[in-house]
Amino acid sequence: MSGERDGRVMHHIHVSAPAGVVYAVLADAAKLALYCPQIVHVESLESDGVRERLRTWSLMGGRVRSWTTWRHLDPVERRVEVGQKLPGSPLDSVRGVLSIRPEGPRDTVLELRFGLDDLPETEWVEQTAGLDVRAQLTQLKSFAERWTRLDDLLLSFEDSIRVDGPAELAYDFLYRAGGWPELVPDVARVALVEDSPGVQRMTLERLTENGSQTTEAVRICFPHAGRIVYKQMAALPLLAAHTGEWSVVPDERGTIVTAKQTVVLREEAVPVVLGRDADLADAGRHVRAVLGRDSLSLLSLARQYAESGVRTLTPATTTAATVTAMATVTAMAGGRGRSRGRATVTPLL
Repeated sequence: MSGERDGRVMHHIHVSAPAGVVYAVLADAAKLALYCPQIVHVESLESDGVRERLRTWSLMGGRVRSWTTWRHLDPVERRVEVGQKLPGSPLDSVRGVLSIRPEGPRDTVLELRFGLDDLPETEWVEQTAGLDVRAQLTQLKSFAERWTRLDDLLLSFEDSIRVDGPAELAYDFLYRAGGWPELVPDVARVALVEDSPGVQRMTLERLTENGSQTTEAVRICFPHAGRIVYKQMAALPLLAAHTGEWSVVPDERGTIVTAKQTVVLREEAVPVVLGRDADLADAGRHVRAVLGRDSLSLLSLARQYAESGVRTLTPATTTAATVTAMATVTAMAGGRGRSRGRATVTPLL
């Protein structure tokens, strides 16, 4: 890798996977959170299949920050042109080109050239941007190089339940997770902080047969759309990544509440957790059963809460009231980072 002091920086990395696979992984913005640990969620704002505008939320420096990205996809040349606005950063914007060059049937070089508009005369900007991008490319490399097993490693599923009650109350139950210890039998403690409207960082302690288990998640709430997307920042031992979405959809008969989940299995953990004879299929079935059971339990409690009409949640958090959350414009969910420290430099992926 090399860098230049004229505002143009180049990085390249070798990937042991076909160029088409590398491009497909890079072009699928919805899955970026599965292989980039710090990315929480990528929301498509508009797309025509070639040009797209994305909103990304990422956990950086202990806070959730967001930005907007424009991408131009060229599957023939295997290029992705990128532009970003960086609110709260010394960098006004970043532009770049990701090029994927085959070096054989199963080898690829991924190259990134990017420029920084109005580059400040501070060396740390170049250094921080370089380290951030290098980490992103390394994570993409690790994900793409498992291309022969991705169909077995990647698992998506959903569970739904009908609620004979108002969608607002079902959403209220899911949104105000700070009150779950009072309503969810196996939840012992929830610490939930809402840094800005609709953006929640949550630590949850769940009681298990062997004691307790603590998980950490970041949730992005879209009240007007009846959606809450999340990422487990400390995934379970069998999982390399875990993302999900709660959706609350009213219809003429009531409300449908759905829990969608996507996971990447941690292949090396399968024999440790399930035994030496277990394979990825066994791990997939185990994860589906465990996560599905937990989701259905919460869905049933959301139904009970909505159908009873009880509004008794008292969140032990710093969240805003649900009335405020339901009035928050979806576009504001995520807020804008205000810190001007080094952590505000954002990735190009």
